[in-house]
Amino acid sequence: MKSAVTIALVPEIKTGPWIYWHDLQASLAKAAALGFDGVELFTASADAVEPDRLSSLLGEYGLRLAAVGTGAGKVIRGLTLTDSDPEVRVQAVEFIADMIAFGALFGAPAIIGSMQGNAVPGVEKEQALEWLAEGLNTLGKQAEALGVRLIYEPLNRYETNLINQLETGVQLIRSLDTENVVLLADLFHMNIEEASLADSIRRAGSHLGHVHFADSNRRPIGFGHTELNGVVAALREIDYTGFISAEAFPWPDPDQAAGQTIHAFNQYFKPRTRTHGL
Repeated sequence: MKSAVTIALVPEIKTGPWIYWHDLQASLAKAAALGFDGVELFTASADAVEPDRLSSLLGEYGLRLAAVGTGAGKVIRGLTLTDSDPEVRVQAVEFIADMIAFGALFGAPAIIGSMQGNAVPGVEKEQALEWLAEGLNTLGKQAEALGVRLIYEPLNRYETNLINQLETGVQLIRSLDTENVVLLADLFHMNIEEASLADSIRRAGSHLGHVHFADSNRRPIGFGHTELNGVVAALREIDYTGFISAEAFPWPDPDQAAGQTIHAFNQYFKPRTRTHGL
């Protein structure tokens, strides 16, 4: 399993669950110095970061691009895959498709979280789920053509009324026409919705493609009450080899949050070496 830290590069957003903010090069330098394997980027659009510059910086600091977030499509532009207006749904698909293409330049998947939207008043949940499935089918196939997976994230009940648990997320992606969509297990959302974080991970199994590493209060792991030993054991049982990415509040500040995150990652996920007496 590989470590990653989040970087928010959206000028319009001042607060949120991302560790580093605004300065790409400085954030990459700090992530590399701490020993992270990769970074997850949250950008305003697919053209907000020049690919050649990003490629050069990733190479300079020995980091991988773990994933790209698409949430700015909703936060800034109000786009979701389940909007009652078909033109808005088309625009949402186009925005995410551009993000998929950007991430694919680096072999990185795109994440659909908040852009899944909600079943709004006047729209039945079944209809909204049909629109969501249509979008995931289209985008999953586009991602597959570019050689990357598409990541779908169940969110807690306060952020969406569609899919809140990994189990129903598995049911959704199994119903799709594409097998290229995988799930994101966000420990913060799961702490609200799952009876057992470890058991839900075991049941998701090979459908799991990304993990967001945050404590019960969405601060970095170690600053809340999430029990990690069972989560780690479950991830090992399903042979998970993807990124463990810190999507958490930069508490008490970005540098301390990043330091706490890599400390927790090393504590729980780094292989322990045993010494034997003669």
